[in-house]
Amino acid sequence: VKGGRRFSFSAIVVVGDGNGVAGYGLGKANEVTDAITKGIDDAKKNLVKVPVLNGTVPHEALGKFGGGFVLVKPAAQGTGVIAGGAMRAVFESAGVHNVLAKSKGSSNPHNVVKATFDAL
Repeated sequence: VKGGRRFSFSAIVVVGDGNGVAGYGLGKANEVTDAITKGIDDAKKNLVKVPVLNGTVPHEALGKFGGGFVLVKPAAQGTGVIAGGAMRAVFESAGVHNVLAKSKGSSNPHNVVKATFDAL
């Protein structure tokens, strides 16, 4: 388009029941709300079972996707979710209440979310 003013928005959305089931989806549209709606629909089609043991992950895990590396460690009761932005959303929607996580490599939310699901 002349002037290059045609915007498109992409939204990566994480959905979950807070009880060991979570998924992520990508929505793209010209409006933000439409992108989020499409992302939610896509996420509901890609649900996975996440092992949750006493509110934490069962064991240490390393997830990789593209340039994103994620280290996930189980934590004691009362620790809370110690994780950066995109990872925090994944853990909270999956119902993990106590976890230690570190994102290494890419800080791109798309790669971080996919690497976190790889680790889980």
